[in-house]
Amino acid sequence: MKIIITEVMDSQSVKSLGERFDVVYDPKLYEAEEDVKRLLQDADGLIVKERTKVTRELIGNAPRLRVVGRLGAGLDNIDVAACRTQGIKVVVAAGANAISVAEYVMCTALMMARPGAYGVTENIREGHWPQEKARQGRELAGKTFGILGFGNVGKRIAILANAFGMDVLVWAPTKSGDDPAFSKHSVRSVALEHLLGASDVVSVNVPLNAQTRRLLDRDRIAAMKKGATLINTARGEVVDEAALVEALKNGHLAGAAIDVFAREPLGPVSVFSAVPNLILSPHIAGGTVESTQRRGSMIADAVSEALSV
Repeated sequence: MKIIITEVMDSQSVKSLGERFDVVYDPKLYEAEEDVKRLLQDADGLIVKERTKVTRELIGNAPRLRVVGRLGAGLDNIDVAACRTQGIKVVVAAGANAISVAEYVMCTALMMARPGAYGVTENIREGHWPQEKARQGRELAGKTFGILGFGNVGKRIAILANAFGMDVLVWAPTKSGDDPAFSKHSVRSVALEHLLGASDVVSVNVPLNAQTRRLLDRDRIAAMKKGATLINTARGEVVDEAALVEALKNGHLAGAAIDVFAREPLGPVSVFSAVPNLILSPHIAGGTVESTQRRGSMIADAVSEALSV
C-alpha cells in the first residue's frame, strides 16, 4: 500500500510508516499540485497539514484513496463531504498541539502586557538605562481573559489564565450553558458581546466555518474593551484584518498577536505593514518539537489502522 505525505511530518513517524507501507514523503510537495495529483492515482493514503488543499477534484483522481490524515485539528482545507461521498476516512490529530498553542497564547499575552520590558535590549547594550520606558506595563492578575471557543486549546488556556489569577470568560456556542466543562475549568460562559466588552485579553480559538468566518468584524472589534489585546491562533478568516489594523492604529486596541492569516504567506506588502503594537508569527503557535511528534505519532497510527481494515 502507498501513502503520500505532502507536508512536514516528524522523521520518526515517517520512518514508522515506511516500515509498513510504500511512503512518498516530500515536505514541499504541496507546492506542486500536479505532482500530488499524479502520485495520488495509485495511493491508498494521504497525509497533509494545512497548506495542501484536499478538494473534490483532487480526490476524484485518486480511485484507491481510503484515508486522509490531517496533521492538526482544523478541517477547512479538506472537503470532508467529498471524502465521505467517496468512502474516504478523514482522521485528525485532535488535541495534539493544545499545550503548545496555549503556551504561545499565554506567553504572548504576558509580553503584550509589558511591551516596554522586551524592546530595550539594544538600548541597554549601548549603555543606556531606559527604566521609564521599560516599566510601562500592567499585570495580568485580576484582569479578564476572554476565550472564543472552548475545545482542547481553550481549556488549556483557561488553566493557565486561572493560574495567573485572571477571571476567565468563555464564548462556546456549541456547548450548553450548564456544560460541566465550565465549572471544571473555573470559567464563566457568557454571550459574545459581553465577553468582548469585558475582556482585557481576547484569544480566538474557534474552528473556521460559516458561523465563525469574519466573526470579529468591524463592529465587534469596535465593541471590544478599549485598551484590550487580541490574539488569533485559529484561522485568519475569523478576524476582519483591515478592521483590526484600524483599531490598532487609532489606539482602540493596545495590541494584537496574529499567527494565522487570510492569505498565507502574506507577501512583501500587506495590510499589516507599519502597524504599531503588533506581533506576527507564521502559523506556528502549535509548532513545537513535542507537538510535532505527537501529531505525527497520532496520524501515523490512525492512518495505519484505517488501512489495516
